[in-house]
Amino acid sequence: MNNNTLLIKLKQRLNKLDSQDYDNIECWQFVEAFNKAQVEWCRRNLHGGNMYKEGDELSKKRIDDLQPLLIELSLTGTSTDTYFESDNFPINTYLEYKRVGTDAQTDCCPARSMTVYLAEEANVPLLLRDPLKNPDFEWGETFCTMINNTIRIYRNTDFTIVNPILTYYRQPVYIEILNCVDPYTGNVSTVNIDCEFKDDLAEVMLDDAASIIAGDIENQYQQQRGQAAAERNN
Repeated sequence: MNNNTLLIKLKQRLNKLDSQDYDNIECWQFVEAFNKAQVEWCRRNLHGGNMYKEGDELSKKRIDDLQPLLIELSLTGTSTDTYFESDNFPINTYLEYKRVGTDAQTDCCPARSMTVYLAEEANVPLLLRDPLKNPDFEWGETFCTMINNTIRIYRNTDFTIVNPILTYYRQPVYIEILNCVDPYTGNVSTVNIDCEFKDDLAEVMLDDAASIIAGDIENQYQQQRGQAAAERNN
């Protein structure tokens, strides 16, 4: 959906166009509200915080809607006797963890794939001590943790970690409207950046954005209408 269409639809949700009731809303406010609506929609549907209680990949619709945000990143980093630690965590684009995959190899055996479980940092000493849960090349299992914007994949001295890959949900691309001034930075947008989501999903986010703006201008009826429409069509 291009930005001209998006703006017309947002104004229609708020102004009824001909009335011009709220025509003093500036373009940056539309941009900020829609970008906020994108992030809120992603968080709500990744966690299942919607009326259908569906999180990511719990239904065909969730898979289809969220798959554009799934990214694979080959991890680089350093190894100790206990773990491999990444040094290229995607801080600026990261939204939510999905999984970590890796291969492992020993001096006498070729590389093999490992099953990697996400664990709590508080439980690391217990997991390393537990013979049924600690890293094991023969069983093809290990665990990872997240700390200080790094991924730690645990190992022992019997094998090394090779080709680790982080799969994660990235932040949605923020829209921009040409010549719109961002009051937070003072910068003027030099390009149009359209919504990256398919049109039917953009319509849901439009209702969310209209609800956000309606709340800002204390239009309770429009706020409730936008919230109900976004959830009903989600």
